[in-house]
Amino acid sequence: MMHIEAIRSARELLDQSIITYQGEPIGTAAACDPSPVAANYEECFVRDFVPSAIVFLLQGRSAIVRNFLLTVLRLRSQLQVMAGHQRAQGLMPASFRVVNDGESEQIVADFGDRAIGRVAPVDSAMWWMFLLRAYRNVTGDQAFVERDDVQEAIRLTLDLYLKESFESAPTMLVPDASFMIDRRMGVYGHPLEIQSLYYAMLTIAGELLQPGERSDRLLAMAASRLQSLRSFVRLYYWLDRNRLNDIHRYQAEEFGTEAVNVLNVYPETIPQWLLDGWLPADAGYLVGNVGPGRIDFRFFALGNHLAILFGLATHEESAAIMNLYTRHWETLVGEMPLKLCYPALAGAEWRLLTGSDPKNAPWSYHNGGNWPVLLWTFVAAAMRAGRDELAIRAWDAAARRLPGDGWPEYYDGVTGSLIGRRSNFHQVWSATAFLIAHHLLEEPESRRLFNQIIF
Repeated sequence: MMHIEAIRSARELLDQSIITYQGEPIGTAAACDPSPVAANYEECFVRDFVPSAIVFLLQGRSAIVRNFLLTVLRLRSQLQVMAGHQRAQGLMPASFRVVNDGESEQIVADFGDRAIGRVAPVDSAMWWMFLLRAYRNVTGDQAFVERDDVQEAIRLTLDLYLKESFESAPTMLVPDASFMIDRRMGVYGHPLEIQSLYYAMLTIAGELLQPGERSDRLLAMAASRLQSLRSFVRLYYWLDRNRLNDIHRYQAEEFGTEAVNVLNVYPETIPQWLLDGWLPADAGYLVGNVGPGRIDFRFFALGNHLAILFGLATHEESAAIMNLYTRHWETLVGEMPLKLCYPALAGAEWRLLTGSDPKNAPWSYHNGGNWPVLLWTFVAAAMRAGRDELAIRAWDAAARRLPGDGWPEYYDGVTGSLIGRRSNFHQVWSATAFLIAHHLLEEPESRRLFNQIIF
């Protein structure tokens, strides 16, 4: 169980990845691959830093987390927008890098301008808020949270994320490529991962924002949105055998307030793999996306894991999600934990929804690839659901291959048996996810600290 050499290798990779500015650590590079597939992987990505930050907090190295929080906060001033647009000051960067010309250092942020799809990151501010609370809970540094610039950042974030739109649902509407799946994958609309993060962010804001006239108005809006979001996700995103049967028998084209099929979903859109009995009687999951006339029935792992960790899923739903993993271990976990999305898009569907993206070919990268970074969220979710044996099984599978393979970014294939065709090696969040899982499984004190970070 210990895998001492694997743990040592992961720790060395994390320490090697630390980025400094004026002598102070401020983040970690996405990868330490000497020949990276993507040049910007030498930068610190906000979402990639999250598992690094959790490891640092578990190790008592909180200074780098504090420095990261301040760095990201201050980089908001670098945001550039098209003429005629008002700057959304609550937006936070996707990544940043330190530029050193030999005489001076400068931190340069990216708000999606250098990304593949040129889409601004929706999840960065949500993860920033998550880490702010985690830092406060572990260190007790309430004075940092109450700083004027930190409080203003929270208010500006809520101002942006609570804005009214043409949508009537409490879920957040976002484009493709605006979160971990940062390429076109047919996830436009209301993807589960964003709803889980949104729920966490609204909850955290209620804890961290200090009273005041402007704050009180935002907190009232956040509390109302939080309650509606929780009810909406649990009602419309949850899928088990009973719910599937209801959808299978839906009447379409209903009008008025008494409509049962509120979103006008046609039963013909249920995919064949679900009709063939893929969903056991004791299992269920939160679907990937819901919108007018649409349910995306794909299973997206991260959104489901986060829903369990943040309390968006009920205890019964959490147990059912773990039962689904038990039933479909070979495909949802496979040889390298864990599959990001199931099933993969293929054929005409792949061409239409991904734009024929060769990197997202079937059973590769975001389109059915296996991502070691998901190990930390799965292990934590399994343990919270009382399924420690699943957490141990996943961690052991990762330990057998990850270090020897050079800590790849992702794996390909139906069971995740092949190192990703365009995967970076020495990927830092693959190593830090492994370390978090180790801490949770082996160290009772780390479990206590982790509970302070998450709950």
